[in-house]
Amino acid sequence: MASYFRNIPNFEYVNRLPDSHSSSEYIEVKNLFKRGKIKNDIFQDITYFTKYNIKGDDRPDNVAFDVYQDSTLDWVILLANNIQNIQNEWPLTHNSFENYLIEKYETQHNIHGPHHYESKEVKNSLGSIILKEGLEVPKDFSMKFLDANLGTYTEIGGVTDPITTEVTNYEYEINIQNERRHIFILKQNYLNIILTDMDRIMPYKKGSTQYLSETLVRGENI
Repeated sequence: MASYFRNIPNFEYVNRLPDSHSSSEYIEVKNLFKRGKIKNDIFQDITYFTKYNIKGDDRPDNVAFDVYQDSTLDWVILLANNIQNIQNEWPLTHNSFENYLIEKYETQHNIHGPHHYESKEVKNSLGSIILKEGLEVPKDFSMKFLDANLGTYTEIGGVTDPITTEVTNYEYEINIQNERRHIFILKQNYLNIILTDMDRIMPYKKGSTQYLSETLVRGENI
């Protein structure tokens, strides 16, 4: 099957290269402003998709081959998850992640230093949860609550009786990467719908003064 960029039509753009001899010279380039998308009635219906976890250093083309046996359908993987910037929205490779940590935090001490604190789960004497786990709170967070079973107020937390847990910069960043690994895959039996839509929306339509063909327009006013 054709790759995404083969589906993108071209436009003629004024040649501004140093060897250009005239302002009327044009060169053909890909019209990257013409971007495909999955129709809203499909994109917003979870029944068209299945969950998938990205493994290791897999790229979109690796996932496409695993799912569709066609690595050129990597663009379908990206469209299904509305990913426009793969650098910021796809999990980093192991080496890129290590380099990212050093660049951002500079030292191992900072990498493993505290990023924020989260609450531990707290229950009353009846076993009811009065504080959920995982809420972002100050390091010395404390609270006072009425235990209806005992009929008394209880104060917990603070420096001497912590009800918080530290989340390091490393843990915070690795959690972001792990979240990015959870993506949606368009089910294979709906794949032809997307491919047909791409064939329909990518060609140019007649009627514009810039129109030259279904795959080419002149780009002054694009």
